[in-house]
Amino acid sequence: MSGVVVHLPRGSGGAGDGEPHADAVTLRLGPGEVARFGRGSAAVPVELRLADPAISRLAGEIRVTDDHWQLTNHSTTHSYLVENPEGAGEYLRVPPRRVGAPIPFEFSRVVLPTRGDVTVSFQVFAPDHIYLDPDAMGVPWGNRTVTAYSLDETATYFLVLVALCEPRLRDQSRVAVPTTPAIVERLRGHAGCAALTARAVSSHIDYLAEEKLRISLPDAHEPGKGDRRNGKREEIVGLALRFGLVREDHLALLPPLTGSGGRERQAAR
Repeated sequence: MSGVVVHLPRGSGGAGDGEPHADAVTLRLGPGEVARFGRGSAAVPVELRLADPAISRLAGEIRVTDDHWQLTNHSTTHSYLVENPEGAGEYLRVPPRRVGAPIPFEFSRVVLPTRGDVTVSFQVFAPDHIYLDPDAMGVPWGNRTVTAYSLDETATYFLVLVALCEPRLRDQSRVAVPTTPAIVERLRGHAGCAALTARAVSSHIDYLAEEKLRISLPDAHEPGKGDRRNGKREEIVGLALRFGLVREDHLALLPPLTGSGGRERQAAR
């Protein structure tokens, strides 16, 4: 299991104590580990600081298991929402004093209420989900067979992966791997990606490389290694195509190609 990644985007942790634009925070937790969140204090240390006066010193905690994570709400008055940004408005409400609520989403946004116009939120990327080996169905249980690369084909990160691989799948072998702005533009016509930003695409690329595909990249300062982010995209595409994680039929997930170049390529196929 790759564990859980908790990410607090820059400026999303509230505005209090003179910190309206706090830096981004990323935590990596393995099975059995716990991260506490809240306003915190010298007497109440927290791993994820949310600087808003409406949030308790110790607002809650995240606990990681083998294949999911749990949310505990320490507030006595406020419910927290756990949204599935990849779904059609799916969310869970975790009531006050609820201990260890299991969260089923692979990608979640935890939202805490405030007295201001803007809520406080952070993101949680869950452990790889475990699937049964289809070849072992109906036989006695032994050791579980897990998938080497657990990818959710309904998730936005998978759309980003398909967009990265698209030029190679369309036999445009000399075309460079798409840049982040190019991916934003390519997915703009998708119903679920109209508000997709370059920062979000970069986060999905990092998630694919570090958590889903577990790609090791050389040190960015080593001579002759080129741009690290471009190398990361190249490695992602190479691995995805070598192992058939993205295939030609996945191109149907992308918005239709527009413009004369797109029509010519489709006609040629």
